[in-house]
Amino acid sequence: MSGMRVALTVAHVMDDLVIGMAGSGGDGIVSAGDALVAAAAYEGYYALMTKSFGSQVRGGESSCRVRLSPRRVYNPGGALDVAVALNWEDFLKFGAELPVSGTTVVIYEEKTGVAPTAIPLVGVSPREVFAVPIGDIAKKAAGTDKAKSTVVLGLIAGWFGIAPDAIVRGIRKKFARKGEELVQANERAFAMGAEFAHAHPLATPRTMAPPAEGATHKMLADGNDICAAASIFAGCDFFGGYPITPSTEVMQFFTREVWKYGGAVLQAEDEIAGIGAALGASFAGKKAMTATSGPGMSLKTEILGLASIAELPLVVLDVQRGGPSTGIPTKPEQSDLFCAAFSGHGDVLRPILAPTSVADTFDITVEAFNIAERYQTPVIILSDQEVAQRKETVDPIDLSRFKLEERRQPNATELTDYARFKLTEDGVSPISHPGMPGGNYQGAGIEHNERANPTASGKIHQVMNEKRFRKLAPLKRRTDLFSIEGSPHASLAIIGWGSIAGVCREAFARAREKGLDVKLMVPWLLYPIAEEVYRDFFASVKAGLVVELSFQGQLYRLLRMFVDVPAGVTAFCRSGANPIQPREVVAQLHAAVVALQHPATQVPAED
Repeated sequence: MSGMRVALTVAHVMDDLVIGMAGSGGDGIVSAGDALVAAAAYEGYYALMTKSFGSQVRGGESSCRVRLSPRRVYNPGGALDVAVALNWEDFLKFGAELPVSGTTVVIYEEKTGVAPTAIPLVGVSPREVFAVPIGDIAKKAAGTDKAKSTVVLGLIAGWFGIAPDAIVRGIRKKFARKGEELVQANERAFAMGAEFAHAHPLATPRTMAPPAEGATHKMLADGNDICAAASIFAGCDFFGGYPITPSTEVMQFFTREVWKYGGAVLQAEDEIAGIGAALGASFAGKKAMTATSGPGMSLKTEILGLASIAELPLVVLDVQRGGPSTGIPTKPEQSDLFCAAFSGHGDVLRPILAPTSVADTFDITVEAFNIAERYQTPVIILSDQEVAQRKETVDPIDLSRFKLEERRQPNATELTDYARFKLTEDGVSPISHPGMPGGNYQGAGIEHNERANPTASGKIHQVMNEKRFRKLAPLKRRTDLFSIEGSPHASLAIIGWGSIAGVCREAFARAREKGLDVKLMVPWLLYPIAEEVYRDFFASVKAGLVVELSFQGQLYRLLRMFVDVPAGVTAFCRSGANPIQPREVVAQLHAAVVALQHPATQVPAED
């Protein structure tokens, strides 16, 4: 037996990996992220990818964040474990969206001419820095630097052991239609990237933990596609809209798919025509929807008022982005809640639902159609850029658990002397459609009596306003539209909605691990405010946070209009494009605990 000693380096096994990449338009950064999450999902990992762009119409910077884990993940994660910069100028434009820390491995294009000891990250010393001739490797392998993103995939797979076979499988599938020569060129680029990683190992080798035992291939989807698919499943026959970032993919999905189910799409000349056509389809007896973002919501306000007074079902998707006006079209924000609840003149009450992930977007969309049909009302789905455009692993959807609702139509007796706006006990009247014998009525935006005849009577106006509000009262008792975790007697609370709910879920778990007595509420129903649900939740609460990605903290302010919010519950909020991290939420909770114990002492939040 040889006396030679072999030095063994044990790799650190990770169960959570966050990768951030940035480059110029055309570098293929987002495509690389797509390939990475697809490969990870195929291998059985949980995966989540967000993408971000500059606001330029063409070109400009682009980035993506990929989070991988054998365990379910709820948000894009905190500081990067791996940072990839094809161009430093582009990378730095993303600021807090791609945070580098002392544990980050930085990989960048050697041709930038920056020495590894002089990378432009002020105040940060990453764990390791690699200057890699990414473009040169791409040219050598594939004859073009357009294969840079494939080289990056090879580097990541080589250094961190992430699904190399599945990535190659994805490369073959992606380029198969473009010819075998291109397939082989990209396979070489991937292999040479992996070879570089093997030849320049990490000082502390790291590798991903294997997927959970028994894990199988996972479905990968984004929020806009899931929303469109759920709408078609719910029976949506008509989509009327106008393209606007970041909701356009919904209309694109409808355009590809709804014809197969007998539906139709109208790409209108503007936002007003889009919602007008959708409301017309609803008047004609069809389930209908439109989709938009902030500026479009402003334009749709008048037709939303018409839908309310005409008591017509309609689903409106608002994929929120940075505002006001054109704002920041490509970044997430949660600042359209006031617009959704209050825009429009007169006394109106519109249900507002908010999905918190790609997965629950399906459920929330189906529920939106059910509520619209049941109560004959417009319903607004408040998604946001992150949920709508991020890719996420989702479990197979069991369609058998859904019950689809249809609007209440008049029976033969009701049609003999038809009263479209009949004053019923629950406030919901039978609704006809054009061509239904005996069901003709005057549909208009003017106030009306039970038979839809125009009126200027203040007494009837009072009665009809009460009717339109009364019919939505049962919504406020829907506890199933809220997720509550933790002890019902906890003294600390977190409330988070939309994409921030994922941050709050992770913060809740971390806070409990630290021994904090905390409970979590995630509302899917934002409006009308469910006073009793919140009253019960706040009963034991001494301090807490309503966490939001908006400057004003709009849900927090809305709650204070309707509920006695405990004095110790405050808004933790900031403008869009400034991510909130789970550790920040935990730090704020810690500070609240100290303040409760020592009210006269001002203690900074623990990091």
